[in-house]
Amino acid sequence: MRAEIRAVGRIKAGPERALIEDYLTRSTALGRNLGLGPVTEREFDPRNLKDKRAETTALTDGLEPGALVVALDETGRALTSVQFSHMLQRAAEDGVREAVFLIGGADGHARDLLPKGAQRVAFGPATWPHKLVRVMLAEQICRALSVMAGTPYHREG
Repeated sequence: MRAEIRAVGRIKAGPERALIEDYLTRSTALGRNLGLGPVTEREFDPRNLKDKRAETTALTDGLEPGALVVALDETGRALTSVQFSHMLQRAAEDGVREAVFLIGGADGHARDLLPKGAQRVAFGPATWPHKLVRVMLAEQICRALSVMAGTPYHREG
């Protein structure tokens, strides 16, 4: 199963970009042993998108039928890291070939344009800057794959 983060906005060189690249590289390496990956990222320039409907359409364009679609949404369901991992593992076991994680623009997603069955996930009740959400998502994907691989990266209390 391939995995891709699709996000409205560009993150230039700096600490956030370095963290994202590190987690994507680690995720791809971990996933290789699990038959998953690569884990990639695609950015969409908000200047080319007039509103959240256009952003959501761009983010969801070309999705493979049956893809696992996870939209980061402040009103979504908060998952533990293990639950997040299980979501990915179930999709892989069910033969899903693509997992796509969506990060909308400042106004979020046009929910009516999200594909049927899209999961809406939140990283808690706080509002997070988009740059940090992307870092946190990349880390959670890496953590999920490490749980699936049985590495000691994730520890349960």
